[in-house]
Amino acid sequence: MKKIFLLLLATMILFGCGNSQSEDIPAGKVITIGIDDGFPPMAFRDEKGELVGLDIDLAKETGKRMGVKFVFKPIDWDKKRDELTSGNIDMIWNGLNITEERKEYILFSKPYMEDRQIFFVKKGKAAGIRSERDLTGKIVATQAGATSETYVKTNDFIQRNAKEIKTFTRFTDALDALKNGEIDTLICDEIIARYEVLTSPGNFEIIDIPSDFYTGIGIGFRKDDTKLHDAVQKAFDEVIADGTAKKISEKWFDADLILHKQ
Repeated sequence: MKKIFLLLLATMILFGCGNSQSEDIPAGKVITIGIDDGFPPMAFRDEKGELVGLDIDLAKETGKRMGVKFVFKPIDWDKKRDELTSGNIDMIWNGLNITEERKEYILFSKPYMEDRQIFFVKKGKAAGIRSERDLTGKIVATQAGATSETYVKTNDFIQRNAKEIKTFTRFTDALDALKNGEIDTLICDEIIARYEVLTSPGNFEIIDIPSDFYTGIGIGFRKDDTKLHDAVQKAFDEVIADGTAKKISEKWFDADLILHKQ
């Protein structure tokens, strides 16, 4: 009986009883995640002022399995590089598109969602907007530091022919401008736009433009922080593998948008 007990104990130690705690990340360690807290449904404030969202739920579940405490810190999205490289935050987990430019200073996780840029317009105002060329003479908006800003800045046609290009610090401010008729179209992530259509029926509509401007969405770490990257990736892989991430996605999108084969 004693031998069986010792064998079970050794097995539990070897496999960690299913816990994703890494030897390199001490239990109870506080890890700061940088977010834009006005970026529904990834991270935003509910009517009670509580921080909620898809990425908030995914991160909390991952942190619980790691045995660490994730603290969420709102940042200026346009200054995320400085926030990360200076050490003010340890990670970025907030609908972060994986781009070649960001790979220069970010160590990315495997992508867990796919996204592309679309045109978002006020309901009933889509007439005549079916491609980039239809933005001639229009007021176009993006969010500072977002992939949409890169898309617009590198698009020669839009740069030459749009009436005006407005850049908003917060995504919610851009949505308000669209709702109030201050801009003609908001270029943004398809995933975010589809959530807005789902939760605010009758306010907005999506223009599904032909575009190969696809990106993956991942978690961002400092380039040299491989220990944290590996520990988070291991735990997050488990969140995906056991179906928890699927349930969280269905909660926010009424659909499973998680990449299960990474």
